[in-house]
Amino acid sequence: MVSSQFDTKTLLNSGYNRLCIFRKQTMIFQSNRRTFVAQIASFVTAASALSFSNIAFAADEAADAFIKRVSDEVTETIKNDKAIQGGDLNKLYALVDAKVIPHVNFKRMTASAVGPAWLKATPDQQKQLQDEFKTLLLRIYAGALTEINDKTISYKPLRANPDDVEVVVRSEVRGKGEPIQLDYRLEKTPGVGAGWRIYNLNVMGVWLMETYRSQFSQQINASGIDGLISSLKSTNQKLAKK
Repeated sequence: MVSSQFDTKTLLNSGYNRLCIFRKQTMIFQSNRRTFVAQIASFVTAASALSFSNIAFAADEAADAFIKRVSDEVTETIKNDKAIQGGDLNKLYALVDAKVIPHVNFKRMTASAVGPAWLKATPDQQKQLQDEFKTLLLRIYAGALTEINDKTISYKPLRANPDDVEVVVRSEVRGKGEPIQLDYRLEKTPGVGAGWRIYNLNVMGVWLMETYRSQFSQQINASGIDGLISSLKSTNQKLAKK
């Protein structure tokens, strides 16, 4: 039976040790709940490296420079903010909402995570899915940001042409134990406000949206689109009480 809720305790309390456990799993794409939770735990720690500024970005800024600059900026903000260090979740959520959310393509992420069922969903269902998924990822990011103190990030040379509009930025998160692979898929948005936006993450060889798609597919098969929406809402309500 597919559970109607996600494991919120694991989502918030995962850390570096769970990344190591996740790496040792041989069947990453298993559809069971335990594997999915481990994958999400990996994302939570990796997301600590992904924090964004609300500064207007130059359209010609290289994708890897974008990731590095804004990650460094917000990492320093977190480390120097006594309220956040003291556990002020409301301030942390506000920081994520202001500096992370505008630079993530949540429509594309949600459509990818939901898979073929996205096209069968009504406009209202699509909106609810996107809103709830956005809220879920916001809170996961916020929880992850509390784990940045003992980690550093190194970036690999960018393999892209100057005119590419979709690229992959590859990096490693270094802390205790072995380095953790962390890659970003980005798209360049045209016109006013042009710049880079994230639409997927790769943690230790696993693209996050594909991982969500496996779990969401089970939920949709069991209880339909409305069942998935209900599950996401329930999870977000629990996270809001933390």
